[in-house]
Amino acid sequence: MKKLFIAVLLVGLCVPAFASDNQLESYISNFNYQARKDMKINSKRLIEVLKKGEAQLIDIRFPEEYAAWTVGPSKNIPLNELPRRLAEIDSNKIVVTACPHKDRAAIAMVYLRSRGIKAKYLTDGLLGLAENLRGDNAKDFISSLQKN
Repeated sequence: MKKLFIAVLLVGLCVPAFASDNQLESYISNFNYQARKDMKINSKRLIEVLKKGEAQLIDIRFPEEYAAWTVGPSKNIPLNELPRRLAEIDSNKIVVTACPHKDRAAIAMVYLRSRGIKAKYLTDGLLGLAENLRGDNAKDFISSLQKN
């Protein structure tokens, strides 16, 4: 009975890893021009979907970076914490990963897709988003968020 319990436990621990490996393999095997387009979003489009409440922005920078400056509304889930904080992601929305440029965001997007979450990464990064949220654009953006 003890051996059966250990075998069931081992299978239970391995199945999620195999499932995510299969999802990643499937994603890569079926990668085409449409998939390449679907994995990206730019700041202007992100602002539109955030205004409508259709997206969740995941800032994957380290906590110290996030504390130094933030582009809202975003949820800080550092890349190295992503595996244990998946429950905080609203997969009913467009999930967008972001960092100042796009290197870590692309890694996070691939990881989330390997877990069955259809994530996108912000192509122009948080710096591009900040550039698009200046002056009147910032005022309009925040006003639209407060209406929702």
